[in-house]
Amino acid sequence: MWLPQLDLMRVISAKGQGYSIATEITGPTTVNGLERGSLTVRCVYSSHWETYLKWWCRGAVWRDCKILVKTDGSEQEVKRDRVSIKDNQKNHTFTVTMEDLMKTDADTYWCGIERTGSDNGVPVQVTIDPASTAAPTTPTSTTFTAPVTPEETSSSPTLTGHHLDNRHNLLKLSVLLPLIFAILLLLSVAASLLAWRMMKRQQKGTAAPGG
Repeated sequence: MWLPQLDLMRVISAKGQGYSIATEITGPTTVNGLERGSLTVRCVYSSHWETYLKWWCRGAVWRDCKILVKTDGSEQEVKRDRVSIKDNQKNHTFTVTMEDLMKTDADTYWCGIERTGSDNGVPVQVTIDPASTAAPTTPTSTTFTAPVTPEETSSSPTLTGHHLDNRHNLLKLSVLLPLIFAILLLLSVAASLLAWRMMKRQQKGTAAPGG
């Protein structure tokens, strides 16, 4: 809701706190935002304040409010954390946007113009409505746990004692069989040589004179 004219009580209160709001700057009295959403506040100022710095301040007490964001004298958008401000000097307005709203953002804020002496300012009451209780469309947690990579010993199949015994027996057989075969071959060769020598001796015995 826009107020083209400010009531007398606000003007008196403004003078008491040390700032001026009479026709120099106006804005909405209250603005509603939805939790985890965003809101935009549009403040209007008089024509001769185009190049002055505009700011957005938080705190119910004017002298103690904390400036969250401020323009640099141009029409470039300036952003700090979740709050941004942009001046439109042609239309004599500046816009403040608050994003990722939280319940704790509910407070009294100020649209202000920096000047020599007392700044121009107008209070804006910001209220935050709770988010819908419906199931969220986005994950509520932003923390992801990286999958734990299993060790090679756990990912590869292990050999049981039974398998090890079988492999050991096979290894024994693979070594013993050729050895036994070689021994048998040597024995057969030796037996053949022995039989051959005995046959030669018998032949020589029968061929000798007087034999």
